[in-house]
Amino acid sequence: MGSKKLQIWLPVLFAVVMVLGMMIGYQLKEKTLGNRFFNLSRRTSLQELVELIKGKYVDRVSADSITQLAADELLSHLDPHSVFIPADHLKEVNEEMMGNFQGIGVEFQIMDDTVNVMNVMKDGPSAKAGLETGDKFIKVNDSIIIAGKKMQPDDIRKLLRGAMNTEVKLQLLRGNEKKEVKIIRGVIPVSPVDAAYMINAETGYLRINKFAERTYEAFMQSMEKLQKQGMKQLILDLRGNGGGLMKEATDIADEFLSEDKLIVYTEGEHMPRFEYRCKRDGIFEKGKLEVLIDEGTASASEVLAGALQDWDRATIIGRRSFGKGLVQQQFQLTDGSAVRLTIARYYSPLGRNIQKPYTKGKAQYEEELADRFHNGEVVKGDTVKPMGKPFKTPGGRTVYGGGAITPDIFVPFDTTHKDPAVVKMYYKYTVGSFVYNYYIQNRTFFNSITTPADLAEKFIPGEKEWAGLVSFAKKDTIQLTGIKEKDKKEVLQRVQTMMARQIWRNEGYFEVGNRNDITVQKAIEHLK
Repeated sequence: MGSKKLQIWLPVLFAVVMVLGMMIGYQLKEKTLGNRFFNLSRRTSLQELVELIKGKYVDRVSADSITQLAADELLSHLDPHSVFIPADHLKEVNEEMMGNFQGIGVEFQIMDDTVNVMNVMKDGPSAKAGLETGDKFIKVNDSIIIAGKKMQPDDIRKLLRGAMNTEVKLQLLRGNEKKEVKIIRGVIPVSPVDAAYMINAETGYLRINKFAERTYEAFMQSMEKLQKQGMKQLILDLRGNGGGLMKEATDIADEFLSEDKLIVYTEGEHMPRFEYRCKRDGIFEKGKLEVLIDEGTASASEVLAGALQDWDRATIIGRRSFGKGLVQQQFQLTDGSAVRLTIARYYSPLGRNIQKPYTKGKAQYEEELADRFHNGEVVKGDTVKPMGKPFKTPGGRTVYGGGAITPDIFVPFDTTHKDPAVVKMYYKYTVGSFVYNYYIQNRTFFNSITTPADLAEKFIPGEKEWAGLVSFAKKDTIQLTGIKEKDKKEVLQRVQTMMARQIWRNEGYFEVGNRNDITVQKAIEHLK
């Protein structure tokens, strides 16, 4: 992948890791001592200073901004994952870990200042109200016109989301016909499992995107489905999984490990050692297991991968993980805000703490991922220098602490230079928009295809689709004429993959895309 694409995606990747990874150990319904911050009986100098600024300062300053500024500055001198959460952001952050939100259940994209329905969630509120892919929203609640307005996606979400059992009225355009629809909002689940399907007669593939409240439940449902289909060996994909709730990760580890094996333990200056051990017979204690990781695999994902590596239970394939070995707990503050404070470190069964160094400051900590690309580590695995104390697994392999999880089998990052026009097209979501329009125009054909596997055989984009994309891209001021054949082939593969997502969402995306994924193909080869 070229440097421009890296510049686009790397900040997003780090943000996901920081937001999700900092939540390890945090339990939304935890009722143990300390989940609400104590009130001080005496005012401190800091409190007096805040009151002075609010009451005496020459200009008006928001009390909330003073609090956040003071909190951010204080926490910045601790570790990179202790954070302050303002009251107006807390609900959104908590919803992320609950694995659901309240709304109408559609995916939309703004094209030409018009809100287009890209997908309607099966059995969701919009599906029950009769919405269809391809509908275009004109008005919300009779008076709010959204068609032709330069609105941002967040503005649209605020209009569509709301409390469960409340009503939202939509005026929409379906083809050339205007329709009025009333939708009763409901709870919209966000699946933590992107895909679970059989790659071949014996090999299952399961991808987990985060460890939220119902991840273990979704994992078990997926495993039972795969085993009914004859699964004997499994590829577990944790790439890009920034973590979440430790309990969900340890419950899943328990399904792979036998007896009362230690999964992970936590310990801190004010937190005594606490062990997570296997408690029950697992659903997949035997059978070959491959775990895929990369630089976006963090926190609870590293707990799971580290436990399986320490016990020689799985082969770890990919690139070195993020390197977060700190545990946070959320404390509620009296004004409705909260702080997630690091209270302990976690250690793998062998005693490894895989937290990468952060003593040189938060800025350098954040730049560490970029450094891996600049120093060539993601291209050549042998550039990774072992950090920390070495440990021996029961099988005699050497693993290290202090610098993330290093895979057993390295798969390089694709650093092939891409044509700037292709990079621009990916950045502007031109391919996705083209695929959506192509689907709408050929809906009868695509409705005749019943599975992602059938799509991979029956829809192989060629010159016709390429000509259509070239013409479509010109509207985004992108010239695709003259690009290299290799880039053209990759783009057409992406058209096929995005069409699978258009029809079956993430499940289809990964089932079709994995056919050209070098890490997945390496895992399949190793299982033979």
